[in-house]
Amino acid sequence: MVGFEINPYAALACRTKLNAYQIAVEELSAETLRFKSFYNERISSGAVPKSAPPKGFKTRAAFYSPQVLRKVLILQDFIDTVEDFSLRDLFRLAFASTMVRYSNYSYEPSLGRRASAGKEDIQDFPVAQTVLSKLAEMAEDIAWFQAHLLNGKANGRVIDESFFQYPTHLTRESIDLIITSPPYLNNYHYNRNTRPQLYWLGYAHSPQDLKPLEESNFGKFWQTVREQEFLDLDFTLPNSAIAEQLQALRKLNSEKGVYGGNGWANYAAAYFNDCYKLALGMDYVLKPGGTALVVIGNSILQGILIPTDQHLGRIAESVGLELVRIDVPRATRVGNSIIQSDVRVGKAQDAHQLYEAVVELRKR
Repeated sequence: MVGFEINPYAALACRTKLNAYQIAVEELSAETLRFKSFYNERISSGAVPKSAPPKGFKTRAAFYSPQVLRKVLILQDFIDTVEDFSLRDLFRLAFASTMVRYSNYSYEPSLGRRASAGKEDIQDFPVAQTVLSKLAEMAEDIAWFQAHLLNGKANGRVIDESFFQYPTHLTRESIDLIITSPPYLNNYHYNRNTRPQLYWLGYAHSPQDLKPLEESNFGKFWQTVREQEFLDLDFTLPNSAIAEQLQALRKLNSEKGVYGGNGWANYAAAYFNDCYKLALGMDYVLKPGGTALVVIGNSILQGILIPTDQHLGRIAESVGLELVRIDVPRATRVGNSIIQSDVRVGKAQDAHQLYEAVVELRKR
């Protein structure tokens, strides 16, 4: 089993989950008890934390209120004392997965100030209890995994790179099954939305550290291609509606400059170029008869409905893969998509419905 992930925070989560079966639950329980004692002693004594917020992490408003920040820094002090790297990663992940919950920011679904969403800032919060609750969930999962693991071992690895680096890591026709869900065509900025985790976990120290992630992201981001005069498809697909939809999109709202249809057409073209690269990669690594399951959501750009699942299926067929079927397990998807220049999902026309699909492909 092998997985690709370019975001270091997500890669940490994958690797920690993959290797967690090797952790003794008793040792994790002992370490959580030590954390309780450490934390309570520091809180009650008024001790000044040794840790400090990451210097390069800047936000418009204070990310944590003073009382919450002190608790977070005490947590960081404890994590620094955990000698076992596997246990330390569990604590790091428990913090990273909960850290926004007690911050003055929230996902709406993109990361933004709570105040901007009409929510009050969080002045205080039970940080330790929240992290301990997450650790308890992890312990339950580890125990279940160990009880159901065949031969007592799991073979797998996580590669901290884009799947597009597959020729470096995988041989031709070596994979039986691919399960993947590439970013949707909705301009959800994964790197910006995990910026707190990347900085607090030590993976980023300045905005420049995020540039490689942005440049390697599947489909790019609208902000990175909107100013280009014309970004075209890198492939031809006869009898496909992709080129026609891109052309129609380019003509919309030209008076809005980079915010008009041309920028969004560039964004969509970059996305489908990467869909083509993905299809080539799947054809390369799959064994004959192998299957790929691609979870993907459709999109609505500037009011134009774009069936990304159908387009991906056609693209895959063009490189020699068989399109077995497209299932729609979620006919109604909740989330933001750029529907019109100033219209969000909630105000979309009934005919413009966001959904989630599973595209099943097979290597001939």
